[in-house]
Amino acid sequence: MTDYITIPKTPQTPELRVPYWIDAQGKERGPLTLAELGDGYKIIFCFKAECPGCHARGFPIMKKLVDNLSGKGFGFAVIHTAFDDDPRNSQDRIAEMQTKYDLPVPFGHDPKVGDQYPSFMTDYRTRGTPYFVIINPDGSLAFADFSLDADRLIGAVTAAEQDRRD
Repeated sequence: MTDYITIPKTPQTPELRVPYWIDAQGKERGPLTLAELGDGYKIIFCFKAECPGCHARGFPIMKKLVDNLSGKGFGFAVIHTAFDDDPRNSQDRIAEMQTKYDLPVPFGHDPKVGDQYPSFMTDYRTRGTPYFVIINPDGSLAFADFSLDADRLIGAVTAAEQDRRD
């Protein structure tokens, strides 16, 4: 069987330190942990409310991934990495985006604190938005970049499922 998904091992990914979350139904909840995203792969999408690329490319990619990979060993979360002082990037925007893009997954708000970048950006060394992170089931980092080829990932998962059936 070909392993279409796992990338070579990297160091363990840090635990999430995002301070504010809403659950998949838009209700406020406590901090989310990586374990709550399940035992499989974890896909985290980072956005900024006033980022045109997030709306043009990022959210449609995440929507396609959630629609096609939910229930197939993937857990999902979305993080609003508000790395500037623009008041339009407030935590109130996450419920708006969750509804607008019909994404029933946890959404977090990770603000800049003083001169410090948001915790996720610091811990995962992201460089802006839109940004995607995939974590392997063993906790190692599989992927981190500004874009993700959703069709290619979905195709790889479909092929791996077919291999398992054969």
